[in-house]
Amino acid sequence: MHDVPPFEGFSQETFAYLRDLRDNNDKDWFDANKERYIEHVRTPAVSLVATVGMQLQDHFPDVHYDTRTNGSGSLMRINRDVRFSEDKSPYKSNIAMMWWEGAGKKMQSPGFGLQITPDDAGLMAGMFGFDKAMLTQYREAVVDDERGMSLVQAVTAVQSAGEYTLNGEHYKKPPRGYPVLEDEREPYMRYNALWVSAMEIPPSAVMEPSFADYCVEHFVKMAPIQQWLAALRV
Repeated sequence: MHDVPPFEGFSQETFAYLRDLRDNNDKDWFDANKERYIEHVRTPAVSLVATVGMQLQDHFPDVHYDTRTNGSGSLMRINRDVRFSEDKSPYKSNIAMMWWEGAGKKMQSPGFGLQITPDDAGLMAGMFGFDKAMLTQYREAVVDDERGMSLVQAVTAVQSAGEYTLNGEHYKKPPRGYPVLEDEREPYMRYNALWVSAMEIPPSAVMEPSFADYCVEHFVKMAPIQQWLAALRV
């Protein structure tokens, strides 16, 4: 991982490639433009994975990152899994990567994420979805007086640190079989995921070498929610 070159920013060509892929989403076009993908998307993305990963580990030593490009690492596959999707386009017209905490798979672990689209970028911290076991752990933590109130405090800390959006509310009513909450914890019983996001980051920011520092700065501000979730896995 340590032989990856330092991140120097994405480029206008990165966004041009993503726009072109969005408009020409087929295997023939992708194969003909593979060198563009490697040079302007994959190579800087791997550098960003490593640069952000090393900086995140200074703050959160248990965070993992992986520079492999086969889909097993932090960088998500650009190929779309069309088996269960209405969208049968073979490729994603975005760049996505994760830094995660814990021994589980990256998409099933609390972590930090970045997505770059043809138009802008977004950051996230937390979990996009809970499996059955995690949902039970989460709900038991929310109804626990100490841990439930620490979640409320974590959300307050994040929302006080910047213009971040809380996501994950899914159910209209709290689940059966749990105590009825009548304080600030009550809304969180309706969540089946929990993450905070910062969206509409302009391409100009993404093209700067300092974008790695930008990501880490925001991830640290968003981290109280991610860290609360990570503590459930201990």
